[in-house]
Amino acid sequence: MFVAILVTFLVTRTVTRLIRSGSGAGAGLGDLQVAGVHVHHQVFGILIIIATGIVLVSATPKGTALDVAAAIFGIGVSLSLDEFALWLHLQDVYWTEDGRKSVDAIFCVLAVTGALIGGADFLSGRVGTATWWSSASLLAVNLLLSVICLLKGKVPTGVVGTVIGVIAFAGAVRLAKPGSWWARHRYAHRPQRAARAAHRYGPRYQRRWNRLRDFVGGAPSRERPL
Repeated sequence: MFVAILVTFLVTRTVTRLIRSGSGAGAGLGDLQVAGVHVHHQVFGILIIIATGIVLVSATPKGTALDVAAAIFGIGVSLSLDEFALWLHLQDVYWTEDGRKSVDAIFCVLAVTGALIGGADFLSGRVGTATWWSSASLLAVNLLLSVICLLKGKVPTGVVGTVIGVIAFAGAVRLAKPGSWWARHRYAHRPQRAARAAHRYGPRYQRRWNRLRDFVGGAPSRERPL
């Protein structure tokens, strides 16, 4: 599933960037139109997820069949999340600044899936044992720290932190982003902390992360549609 998500995302972004540049026309690449309607690739991703989910629940495949189902499911997840910003804003914002949220979503899914592959587990041990209670307590702490990250405006950190506790801890103890719930309620009467947050998450911070997003997903080329 992890490999399918990663490969599908890279292939999809390559194809969409070729279509946007116009160089993909020679290879027959272009937007899919059905009865005058632009069919986005998230539609195929959603259909793949639904079909694979039905198979996984009804047939409960094992062995190689499960591996194949997992790979197909990963393809559907990647196609859907590559247009996460579109179903979040309910507008075609793929090549706008809002479209960068799709790249963030893919990063989060890959980080969480990769952590699970690496041995991370939400709960371990038999229910009621000391091992189980320890893992449940650790999970509760991680979830609390992740919620703090979300309140501080650090959505990717909060999502990834649910399975990687050190990331949740780092995000929770560091300054909140300006404009976040935490900053509005906790920094209103603490101008020095608000100024530090504005400096840390200022234009340089945004440019640094946007360069990474644009390197992977392509730079925005237009404003958000009205």
